[in-house]
Amino acid sequence: MPISFSPAAIWPIIMLFASNIFMTFAWYGHLKHKGTAIWIAIVVSWAIAFFEYCLAVPANRMGSEVYSTAQLKTMQEVITLLVFSGFSVFWLGENLTWNHAIGFALIAIGASFIFRG
Repeated sequence: MPISFSPAAIWPIIMLFASNIFMTFAWYGHLKHKGTAIWIAIVVSWAIAFFEYCLAVPANRMGSEVYSTAQLKTMQEVITLLVFSGFSVFWLGENLTWNHAIGFALIAIGASFIFRG
């Protein structure tokens, strides 16, 4: 498939990046605040996840004009790894090792096959 620069090809990628930021904070942000009651972490996580859905659902709907469902899901997973990597380092203060880099690279290589004609 030739590269398309139409709004239906570009906006879903941007929206999926944004939704993944919300998703990552919803799922893992509370780990920086383990002293907070679990019920508060759950409520805050659900509130954050609302915004993730407000971006992910229209991104997938719009993206389906250009990409297959498998391509959208694969894109989502690769974006998740990129966002999560930055989140781990900058929010949680964790280090990424060569093992992480190699594992993520192998996943990205596998994902590239989904986009081959």
